[in-house]
Amino acid sequence: MIAKIGIITVSDRAHQGTYEDLSGPAIQAWLNDVLVSPWEAACRLVPDEQPLIESALRDLCEECSLIVTTGGTGPALRDVTPEATEAVCDRMLPGFGELMRTESLKVVPTAILSRQVAGTRGNSLIINLPGKPSAIADCLNAVFAAVPYCLDLIGGDRLETNPDLVIGFRPGSTMST
Repeated sequence: MIAKIGIITVSDRAHQGTYEDLSGPAIQAWLNDVLVSPWEAACRLVPDEQPLIESALRDLCEECSLIVTTGGTGPALRDVTPEATEAVCDRMLPGFGELMRTESLKVVPTAILSRQVAGTRGNSLIINLPGKPSAIADCLNAVFAAVPYCLDLIGGDRLETNPDLVIGFRPGSTMST
């Protein structure tokens, strides 16, 4: 079975075509490196508008067990991705944001300004990442070991990781199986 993974870039400038989306492709490249199970991307590019972000999240939750967003997590007035994520989720998973900020603080002091969150909606896990392409790997490396088991617990697709890059934790195993 091929897992579908949603990738949403939230950016006014990229949506208008005045800025090239580098973060969405960075997520896709990271997932291509780390995942050994078959998967395909369902990509969306939306402006910083909460109703549009919520709509994209809801739509992708219908077909994807994992949705990763990038952008709109800072303190600027138009940064509303966390609010949109919280509005569509059934349950929030605060440990994801806490760990991503902790790891990002090792790289840049402004990581404390990031408001990324994660939560579940039905059988889908939604994870917000910062919009800066260089932060994608830092954040995903920090939390992805928990993603395969989380998806197992909520009835999502089974994802397998390359243990040389990320060891997907599952109880009773030290490696992704």
